[in-house]
Amino acid sequence: MNGICDVRLVLQGQELEAGQRRVRSASALQGWELFWLRRHTRKALLTLTREQLRDIGLTQEQAREEGVKPFWRG
Repeated sequence: MNGICDVRLVLQGQELEAGQRRVRSASALQGWELFWLRRHTRKALLTLTREQLRDIGLTQEQAREEGVKPFWRG
């Protein structure tokens, strides 16, 4: 590998580690934290391609159903 690829891999690894430290279980989240987590993840679901959905084992219909759920529904 060249130096640029090595740097990208290191930076992406650090971002993933930082993200994992910030993520807590849904049962530990309360109030606004839970609202924003659900809003963010459901919005992201609506933007995934068919191939990405297949990778996570969802159909487009399932992703749409979950993506349009109101935040108060778990």
